[in-house]
Amino acid sequence: MPEDGGMPRSSPGPKPPADATASDAPPSPEPTRPTPGANERLISQLRKRRHDAVHRGGEPARVQGRKGKLTARQRIALLLDEGSFVELDPFVVHRSTQFDMAERRALGDGVVTGHGRIGGRQVFVFSHDASFMGGSLGEAFAEKVCKVMDLAERTGSPLVGINDSAGARIQEGVVALAGYADIFFRNVRCSGVVPQLSVIAGPCTGGAVYSPAITDFTFMVRGVGYMFITGPEVVRVTTGEEVDFEQLGGADVHSQRSGVAHFEAESEEECFAQVRELLSYLPANSWEAPPRLPCGDPLERADASLQELIPESQNQAYDMRQVVRSVFDEGRFLEVQPLFAQNLVVGFARLGGETVGLVANQPRHLAGALDIGASVKGARFVRFCDAFNIPLVTLVDVPGFLPGTDQEHGGIIRHGAKLLYAFAEATVPKLTVITRKAYGGAYDVMCSKHIGADYNLAWPTAEIAVMGAEGAVRFLGRQRRGGPEPDQAELVASYRERFANPYLAAERGYVDDVIEPRQTRLQLARGLEMVRGKRRPRERRRHGNIPL
Repeated sequence: MPEDGGMPRSSPGPKPPADATASDAPPSPEPTRPTPGANERLISQLRKRRHDAVHRGGEPARVQGRKGKLTARQRIALLLDEGSFVELDPFVVHRSTQFDMAERRALGDGVVTGHGRIGGRQVFVFSHDASFMGGSLGEAFAEKVCKVMDLAERTGSPLVGINDSAGARIQEGVVALAGYADIFFRNVRCSGVVPQLSVIAGPCTGGAVYSPAITDFTFMVRGVGYMFITGPEVVRVTTGEEVDFEQLGGADVHSQRSGVAHFEAESEEECFAQVRELLSYLPANSWEAPPRLPCGDPLERADASLQELIPESQNQAYDMRQVVRSVFDEGRFLEVQPLFAQNLVVGFARLGGETVGLVANQPRHLAGALDIGASVKGARFVRFCDAFNIPLVTLVDVPGFLPGTDQEHGGIIRHGAKLLYAFAEATVPKLTVITRKAYGGAYDVMCSKHIGADYNLAWPTAEIAVMGAEGAVRFLGRQRRGGPEPDQAELVASYRERFANPYLAAERGYVDDVIEPRQTRLQLARGLEMVRGKRRPRERRRHGNIPL
């Protein structure tokens, strides 16, 4: 018993360490969590939904395979760097209930959207899935496309649209039409901000054609893609014409006659390779410079074949593409619209690794004269380059504007003014080389010093005059009164010696230098370096009024 007679005291036990705190108290019981089995079921449901969204029971492959076409996702895989695609909105479905639409739903709603990389640079993409309701556009479909367009604009990333669609979804009525208008509005808002490219890998008809028409470049797959406002049946009923899809709006029509298509491919694989190559020349947006690549081609390289390229006869043609191959890096040139308005050559090349936009007369077609098609083709290309900070190089051999009632009645005055306006409006570095003829108003239009060219060169074979020597002598002969009839050949030779050369223009500073043809590459490179820091003037107007 204790000495005090009280109850026995329990042992106090070991004392807690001096630095112990309340945090060392035993933990409270953890809240109840879902059992691993429940988690696995949720994850399995997610995986199944994603699998259904991607594969849909193999339906895309079956439907597209019967048509000899790739699926929406196969196309994206060909376009983007391997493994880079990140899909957005794979679980979206339409909300329509009319015409039994509640029973016709599929995850994704007929379009695959997202982002990935091409050459390591981010791009946004949408690809129509024609295996679901023909790829027709409805409200949810349009919302998905608008989302990636908005993201492309916000992030300053190029946008590629792959078109294969039956058009507006009839079951959704005016809501589908509103979806198209939402897309058109964004096409315009993105124009000149980020490059927009359209691939036509199936039908693109009715109002759907206007989105590709607003974008910067259109690619078509021969035998697969076609574009028209009204189909063959409507044409037959209204005009009596018998025409099929290819004759009305196939790739050949739009790449050779209408000028709607900029590139034509034999296969989808070739088409997506073209898209990747084009993007390699372009900046991601309007506030970046174009990508500059390492250049192993010496700027001092001189091609002696250029010395004798210009024929002795003024009426003999030569291929301006030979000049391009000789002057620019490694002879590489990505031509735009090669089969349309072939009297003018436009496209992208590199000089010292830097992207340049090239505009050149082609003496092999219509003697290089400017007509309606060439004027529109050139103006559109020049304005694109100016919007995206791409310097312009112009190679000139132009006898004038193409004469004839077809041209005059078709509006050559208005259309020719487009090219003049585009060159004068452009504020990027502008370099011009006159190889042979530069006659009349066409001399002014083809990026002359007078409309803002920064650096103008001429070969000794250049003829800068109001018109050719023969025409000038005939005109002047009509002005003579009395006296003996002069020898026409002597007059032609005399006029050519006095006026049809580059030196009068050089004396006045309209041409900065006359160079040997083999020096063209080096002199252009020096000129480009000289004007690289060119500043754009601040405009006090919203925009000019180009003669459309």
